[in-house]
Amino acid sequence: MPALPPALRQALLALPPREKDQLLARLVAQDAVLTEQLRFRLLEGPDALAARRAALQAQVDDPVRGFHQTPNDLLVILRQLQARLAYHTKITHDTFGETELSLRLLANVFRQQPALVARLHGPTQPLLTYLVRRTADTLRQAQALHEDYHLDLREAANAVLAALWQSGAAPLAREAGLPLSMSE
Repeated sequence: MPALPPALRQALLALPPREKDQLLARLVAQDAVLTEQLRFRLLEGPDALAARRAALQAQVDDPVRGFHQTPNDLLVILRQLQARLAYHTKITHDTFGETELSLRLLANVFRQQPALVARLHGPTQPLLTYLVRRTADTLRQAQALHEDYHLDLREAANAVLAALWQSGAAPLAREAGLPLSMSE
C-alpha cells in the first residue's frame, strides 16, 4: 500500500472529526476482510473465537465422511475447507486454531477414507501429493507457534504422520523429507 504524501496526510488529519469518521466508515466498508476483522474484534467479543472454532470443527468433521466418486472430489473438498481455515486465521489471527483444525482435517481423511489413500497411482497422486504438502505446511506452522502449543499439537501431529507413512503417500513423504514423528 503506497504511503500518503505528507501534505495530504496533514490535510486529512486537519479535517473535522465528523468528516474523518465518515471517510473512515466509507473506506472500511470497501474492504470485506477488514470489515469482518473489525466485526470480530469490536462486536463479537472473546467468546466468539471458541464459537467460530466449533463451527469450523463441525465443517472439518462432516464432509470428509461418506463416499466420494473420485479422489479429486475429496481433493476439492479439502482445498475448500483449508481455504476456510486460512480465512478464519486471517480474520481472527488464530494460528493455533488453524493448525489444530488442519491436523484434525488430515487425520479425518486418513481415518475415514482409507481406500482413497491406500495406494499411490495415477488417480490418487494429486490427492496424496496435496496431503503430503499440507502436512508439511501444517508442521511448519506448528513449529512457528510458541513451545507451549507444541505439547497440545504433538499427539495429533504424530497420529497424522503415522497415518501418512502407512498410506500410499509414504514415498512422497520420504521425498518431501517429512519426519516420522513431531520432535519434542
